[in-house]
Amino acid sequence: MIKQYDPQTAKKTILKRTPPDEFPVSQRVRDSIAQLFGDSLTPDQAVSRILSDVRTNGDLALQKWTQRLDGLDLKPAPVSKDSIQSALDSVSPAQRKALEQAAARVEAFHRHQPLTSWFTNELGGTLGQIIRPIQRVGLYVPGGTAPLPSSVLMSAVPARVAGVKEIVVVTPPNRSLMNSKLPVDPIILAACAIAQVDEIYLLGGAQAIGALAYGTETIHPVDKIFGPGNLFVTLAKRQVYGVVGIDGLAGPTETVVIADESANPKWVAADLLAQAEHDLLASAILLTPSQSLIENVQAEIAQQIEQRGRAEIIIASLENRGGAILTRDLDEAVQLANEYAPEHLGLSVRDPWRWVEKVNHAGGVFMGEHSFEVLGDYLAGPSHVMPTGGSARFASPLNVWDFVKIVSLVALDENTAQTISPIAAVLADAERLDAHANAALARSRRSA
Repeated sequence: MIKQYDPQTAKKTILKRTPPDEFPVSQRVRDSIAQLFGDSLTPDQAVSRILSDVRTNGDLALQKWTQRLDGLDLKPAPVSKDSIQSALDSVSPAQRKALEQAAARVEAFHRHQPLTSWFTNELGGTLGQIIRPIQRVGLYVPGGTAPLPSSVLMSAVPARVAGVKEIVVVTPPNRSLMNSKLPVDPIILAACAIAQVDEIYLLGGAQAIGALAYGTETIHPVDKIFGPGNLFVTLAKRQVYGVVGIDGLAGPTETVVIADESANPKWVAADLLAQAEHDLLASAILLTPSQSLIENVQAEIAQQIEQRGRAEIIIASLENRGGAILTRDLDEAVQLANEYAPEHLGLSVRDPWRWVEKVNHAGGVFMGEHSFEVLGDYLAGPSHVMPTGGSARFASPLNVWDFVKIVSLVALDENTAQTISPIAAVLADAERLDAHANAALARSRRSA
């Protein structure tokens, strides 16, 4: 069920990173593209055509592509406030309470992030930085094979804490709910209500990204787009970057668990299964120097998987992207984890605080067996939107700083300006920009 690897083999297989634009595209996807467009296009080319159509034809293009791709004839329109309230009222009391508790913990965590402007008089006059929230953001909430209300909370709550004025959610319509009043799971709308989302549109795929970036007759464009999606959503985000900001390019989700002989194999197996059930490309990897732990985890996975509702997805994920790696010691395990730079890193070891100092690259570190990743998915506190695909080497989990801008303030006094203007002129002359030099010298004492 879960294969065992040595470190060298693992580096060439399950620990080998594949750039987002090199992920293999199935023949089924290629055939679907050819049928839709009447041409053998790459996914990137298909996305480009959809974005161009949305940019040119607005709402008509959104309706056309929603019908073609989702099988639903929906005119673009915001979900009404009555429908949102009705959805909030329809979820069970336990679900509503859980959403509210999760939102409260996520808000409390992010309010600890300092968002303060600052000023100094040490350099002559006043210099500083002003923090301003982004005015309007778009959040893509995937539909996929399961509703994800947690993704609403993990993006919208930090945005609200940061002071964003307008939060827009787009989420794909659910074809299985086409006979309902609204083809969307009510718990998504309930989460939007609790997170105080301003606008919601039943719209998915590259066309949703195009609508957020370019705007249509119904949907006003946003300033920055957030949220993971499938290959087409990711490619669309990359293509519209520059017209709008984006949070990053999300790949398949991933978890690495470093464990020693003290780890509970039942819990380790449960954590790996939880990760693998996301989708076929999810990665669930165990790093340990304990052969007996690997064998016990393998036995636990075989037993537990029989009780899981998404067993087929789990099996495919573990066979293609998962595995257990027998390392020389915990030092080698941490070294391999740093090279892989996982989205989630669990330290299921006797003394996690000893090892966390050696962790350089990870979206989130989960310390010990009681701080497991599933709690991070829902309500531990930090956003569960974390860097994937090895981008934890340079990127951070979603946080309030993603929803603000820094504006530099320059208010020099006259004496300082006159003192440093000749220096600026020297640098301008070195760059052969004589108009710059002239503007600098015009304000210096030399011109008096």
